[in-house]
Amino acid sequence: MKPRALALLHYPVLDRRGDLIASAVTNLDLHDLARAAMTFGWQRFYVVTPVAEQRRLAESIREHWCRGFGAGYNPHRKLALDLMEILPDLESAVAAWENFAGEQALPVLTGASVRGGISFEQCRELNRRRPLLLLLGTGWGLAPCLFEQGWPALEPIRGAGEYNHLPVRSAASIIMDRLGGGR
Repeated sequence: MKPRALALLHYPVLDRRGDLIASAVTNLDLHDLARAAMTFGWQRFYVVTPVAEQRRLAESIREHWCRGFGAGYNPHRKLALDLMEILPDLESAVAAWENFAGEQALPVLTGASVRGGISFEQCRELNRRRPLLLLLGTGWGLAPCLFEQGWPALEPIRGAGEYNHLPVRSAASIIMDRLGGGR
């Protein structure tokens, strides 16, 4: 497998009415997604928000656990949050990931309402050829403009019934496990 990274997008995403918004960064998302990425052997975790104050908040959380009191208090958390980089837009995340991976990356979209997406096996096959950047949406999911980029979209996670509204942290963990989980 080529290297793999997550990008948690806070923009462009939708709200419950379908309006384009910038959603708020949450402490739980940062901690849990960094820990999941570390657990499953992913190399980077990008937090993407155009809101400067939200970037400062995310950076202060990262600094506390990577260089402040938290680094000594919980070294395991430091390892996970060291994977995290906070950026203002998706273009910066793609560029940072390509620089880190050393070659052109393949962004892969996710969403509960994706129709006709690629299978997890197909995504693993694509990842054998190119570094993967898994795009995760906050709020009510990634904005339609991202699906117009020509990037592949991963099939949605299906549960036991029709209900399909997982928290992004849960969906990310399931996806990372299904894409190889570091095993």
